[in-house]
Amino acid sequence: MYDIGRSKRAESAFALDDIAIVPQRRTRGIEEVDLTWKIDAVSFDFPLIAAPMDSIMSPQTAIEVGRLGGLGVLNLEGIWTRYDDPRPLLEELGGIEDPTAATRRLQEIYSEPIKPALIRERMAEVRDAGVPVAGSLSPQNTAEFAADVVASGPDFFVIRGTVVSAEHVSSRREPLNLKKFIYELDVPVIVGGCATYQSALHLMRSGAAGVLVGFGGAATHATRRVLGIEVPMATAISDVAEARRDYLDESGGRYVHVIADGAVGRSGDIAKAIAVGADAVMVGAPLAAAAEAPGHGYHWGAEAWHEELPRGERAHFPIVGSLQEILVGPSHSADGTMNLVGALKRSLATTGYTEVKEFQRVEVVLHRL
Repeated sequence: MYDIGRSKRAESAFALDDIAIVPQRRTRGIEEVDLTWKIDAVSFDFPLIAAPMDSIMSPQTAIEVGRLGGLGVLNLEGIWTRYDDPRPLLEELGGIEDPTAATRRLQEIYSEPIKPALIRERMAEVRDAGVPVAGSLSPQNTAEFAADVVASGPDFFVIRGTVVSAEHVSSRREPLNLKKFIYELDVPVIVGGCATYQSALHLMRSGAAGVLVGFGGAATHATRRVLGIEVPMATAISDVAEARRDYLDESGGRYVHVIADGAVGRSGDIAKAIAVGADAVMVGAPLAAAAEAPGHGYHWGAEAWHEELPRGERAHFPIVGSLQEILVGPSHSADGTMNLVGALKRSLATTGYTEVKEFQRVEVVLHRL
């Protein structure tokens, strides 16, 4: 603990950039590494989830991520559920360079109402391709559109916001009762973000299959600058992993998956997020550099088009390769932006681990104090 003057104390906290993974006494051949991840009844070839952001996830790119072995999550209150054909609008946004003009245009585009029929249509498109289906809503819109999501037969229902709590209080509207909602839902729920032990424990007690750690979209939102809210990711993941362990004992063996969401820009960040306790990682920014990304080299989250208080930045990412090359290679870049899965395999092999769950025990060091 540190004294902040005479009246306030603060704990130390660490970002992923502040830590490094330590090699062990044993190494493995990369062919020995198994990255298979299973959550609820669905198995994936690797523990990476494509974030529900319009700049990276369309029905087509969600299908491609699924075919490659991961999970793509559609933003069900985004541009694909507001317009029958949003491609001209995405092209228009790709041609706007001025940040202020881009924010204003985003607000205009996203003022179009969400259409329940499009929620079902987009989810059905992914379902018909034979890959796992997941869609995301904010807590504010979950109750209104939940029936449309469930009717589309998803494998996962994602409730994602900047900060999601199990005890939201509001005098303006009836808050979402997470525990009741999840209990009555016949679909596994992934919910977040959270960043502390206590908030994560409450979300786990709600019955979620997984919790999102972090505030998402670190490359494209400015929650710290606008709201003053931030918890460095290495500390946040580690604290939530401890909540997972305690809840496992409390519940008599119910395992809730910890999913890092935010501040993961390169392959090394993915490895470090798992090293401090994550079961899987939700990625956004790396996929914005894919040739197929709907954002045409730009990347933004829901915070960027808030009608009253935008706190997001539309970030630019030069195209580096195809979605396949970025996820599973081959890479022709040496900066950690391509072959994310191959890099994670190499991290495990270099430190002597063959499975993700074992890799959570790897030693880490602080190199920035």
